[in-house]
Amino acid sequence: MEKIIMYGKPVAEQIKNELKEKFAQKEYTLATFLVGEDPASLVYRDRLIRLAHSLGLKTRQVNLPAVATQKEAEEALSILNADVTIQGILPFMPLPAHLHSRKLCSILDPAKDVDCLSPANAGELFLGCTELAPCTPQACLEILKYYDIKMAGKNVVILGRSNVVGKPLALLMLKENATITICHSKTKNLPDILRQADIIVAAIGKANFVTEDMVKEGVVLVDVGINAVAGKIVGDLTHGAHVKASAYTPVPGGVGVVSNVMVMKALVR
Repeated sequence: MEKIIMYGKPVAEQIKNELKEKFAQKEYTLATFLVGEDPASLVYRDRLIRLAHSLGLKTRQVNLPAVATQKEAEEALSILNADVTIQGILPFMPLPAHLHSRKLCSILDPAKDVDCLSPANAGELFLGCTELAPCTPQACLEILKYYDIKMAGKNVVILGRSNVVGKPLALLMLKENATITICHSKTKNLPDILRQADIIVAAIGKANFVTEDMVKEGVVLVDVGINAVAGKIVGDLTHGAHVKASAYTPVPGGVGVVSNVMVMKALVR
């Protein structure tokens, strides 16, 4: 069987073509909200802004220093909520440790929340009564569907339990009738669990964490990791793991490319 490299570009191009008509009918502005200088967030933000501008969208960037207080962050976000010229707001996670991210997300206007961070939108997702979901999990599904990777009945292992990737992705893949295992830093016998997986989604932010001996032949690998190492961007999966896979997403050029476009799709929902 020929190995499939699941590049994100053709998936993203298909989605962009679907959105062009809607963008032409109305002016959209996306606001990015960043506190501190997390390397992965900076990479993501810059790529997102370039994409938005290439599609003719406007952007507003709010960049607060890492030492910003909770009050300062909430006030800056409230200004974006109140600005009628802004249709979508994307706060970048993680926030600096001294900030209360849940409290900050609770004041995010659900109508402008493009990444399903507000409690109201997260609750709707949990109940299965909305199509809105965090952009990166949606990107994972778009890629798997584009490359005709079936999820029904498959054993899926998700590495990471974050509110922006691991947890919502589990909900989305359950809707596709997959059997889900979520692993995290306290999981025991992780290699044994990974070797049982038909599909592995790595989203832990640890460079080259999943090695060849942790996966079985023919596994499908989705790499969400964006790790800056020696001036390069690498994923959570090693080349050795790719060798044993029947299909995998590259880093860069995989999930991240589609995640950016899913933000744009959320603007028009």
